[in-house]
Amino acid sequence: MTAKSEPLTANESNTARRRGLTLIAAAVALVAIGWGGWHWANGRHVETTDNAYVAGNVVQITPQIGGTVVSIGADDTDFVKAGQLLVKLDPADARVALEQAEAQLAQTVREVRTLYANNSTLKAQVSLRSADLARAQADAARAQDDVNRRTPLMASGAVGKEEFQHSTAQLAAAKSTVAAAQSAVLAAQEQLAASQTQTEGTSIEQHPNVQRASARVREAYLAVQRAQLVAPLDGHVAKRGVQVGQRVQAGAPLMTLVPLNDLWVDANFKESQLKTLRIGQTAELEADVYGTKVVYHGTVTGLGAGTGAAFALLPAQNATGNWIKVVQRVPVRIALDPKEVAEHPLRVGLSMEVKVDTADQSGKTLADTQRTTPVAATAVFDEQFKAADDEVAHIIAANLGRSGRSAVAVASPKVSSQPAVQAQKHASAPVQPAVQAPVVQLSLIHI
Repeated sequence: MTAKSEPLTANESNTARRRGLTLIAAAVALVAIGWGGWHWANGRHVETTDNAYVAGNVVQITPQIGGTVVSIGADDTDFVKAGQLLVKLDPADARVALEQAEAQLAQTVREVRTLYANNSTLKAQVSLRSADLARAQADAARAQDDVNRRTPLMASGAVGKEEFQHSTAQLAAAKSTVAAAQSAVLAAQEQLAASQTQTEGTSIEQHPNVQRASARVREAYLAVQRAQLVAPLDGHVAKRGVQVGQRVQAGAPLMTLVPLNDLWVDANFKESQLKTLRIGQTAELEADVYGTKVVYHGTVTGLGAGTGAAFALLPAQNATGNWIKVVQRVPVRIALDPKEVAEHPLRVGLSMEVKVDTADQSGKTLADTQRTTPVAATAVFDEQFKAADDEVAHIIAANLGRSGRSAVAVASPKVSSQPAVQAQKHASAPVQPAVQAPVVQLSLIHI
């Protein structure tokens, strides 16, 4: 049999209890000191939030014209390239309008050619009337000489009264002819001037009537092109709501295009955390879809101009008196590393946990520089306007006649330059000078 252990005395029990409490207190102290040291070194320079979500450009695909859907080229989850056909509308009505506009342009060009031809005809008419005036003035001058020669002979009786009266009548008739010729010249000059006002300072291609008809052709041509809805950029299709046979109106949303290669994070920080947040600070992010094994690195690019409640559809009305203090949050935009996003793809709306290193306080709290590059741009529609210009140039060249088919140039309307969008420019034909009316001196003959 083993001997039973003797019970501890009161002093021994108290000593053991004090030793245990001392060890516990020492452990707590060490933990507190360690946490305090870490907080002093790192923790106080970190702001965290789990109220953060992946954001990106969500592009609505909407038609610019109305029509009936005859084909759908992409569905949800599909990846599309910029310029790829997404939806096709029935282009029959647009093609009819284009044919009408093309016919009107051809007729207008021929009508303007007639205006320029009339200038030459009216110029020749002025020259003809001027020649008639000169001939009438010469006849009047000869009649005046006959009267002047017979006047002294009439007093001496060498010339009969009847002969003198005949010469006087011829002079009066010559003067009437001169007056009529002068009126005809003035009338011809006025007709020429009226015709020149429609053609001076411009060419056939740049004539206002031709430009107006050309604009209608461009409008109708673009309507035909816009019957095919193409992807403005690379991305994934989402939220397709259009069906074949559906009649859609201009501006109706058909589907959504999301470029997943250009994403960022909107982190909603408490208002009490904003005092240390600055633009340019680095951040570490973790997505719930990947867990803690994948860490994204980003940079603070901007802080929101207001809280989420300020821009809510129904903002809180605190002036009623029924007020409860609620900590507000302000969205902070964080740019992600494109390489990391490519390795571990994200989707719009995913939850994120964000840690921002606030040790660097050299940045600004609000952006104060103007953006110099567009947020997003596309160039897939540039060729549509160029093709419309080529169609207009072809129609004008076909209706200018032999002299204009060899070299025709159409002046395109001036358009604003956009980033990544450059309108096609064509050289204009030389401006034809206005036809100058001949100057005719109208002189009167006095007896």
